Amino acid sequence: MPILRYPFLPDWVTRIRFRFSMPLNFFFKAFLRCGWLPFFCLATTEVRGTDFLPARIDSVARSGDVLAYVLPATVFGLTACFKDGEGAWEFGESAAISMAVTFGLKNTVRAQRPDGEPHSFPSGHSTIAFSSAEFLRKRYGWKFGAPAYVLAAFVAESRVHAHRHHYRDVAAGAAIGFVTTYLVSKPFHGWRIQPELGADFRGLRVSRDF
Repeated sequence: MPILRYPFLPDWVTRIRFRFSMPLNFFFKAFLRCGWLPFFCLATTEVRGTDFLPARIDSVARSGDVLAYVLPATVFGLTACFKDGEGAWEFGESAAISMAVTFGLKNTVRAQRPDGEPHSFPSGHSTIAFSSAEFLRKRYGWKFGAPAYVLAAFVAESRVHAHRHHYRDVAAGAAIGFVTTYLVSKPFHGWRIQPELGADFRGLRVSRDF
């Protein structure tokens, strides 16, 4: 039987303070401040033993690998079709940040994959897939986002199926891609309301991109 060992958490973790925010933004701010803790604890649980599973290389695994490249390529294709240079820049920025966080965690945590290889946590495939899906949803709406999310979920499941990741790995990758892209990207056509403060006035500015 594998032996589970949980690492010691530093004292400063117990001293984190939480501030309540507006209901609309509470979920995302709460995740950014404390949502990484359960993922970190799970990912750094060491499994010792030789009960590793051989990697699967079949049609499901190959399809997941291909879709991990097809989804971001589709994003750049749509931004080119819509002549949306700003959107291409936003996706490039969010994808770069997401993957930087993912690879930083991979090399910091160094969790073992189900097949015994290193760098399991989090899943890079899930990160880029869900980053692409969330960009399509927020930038162009659910008519693009819904099918993209279905394909992103397939990518995540294919990584578990191939014995390359645990479910916690793909969940963390999906969360990183989703949250980063949600915060960076903006709707392509939609009204935006922003507060404006001046020396002698306070108000809201309503704008729309055309």
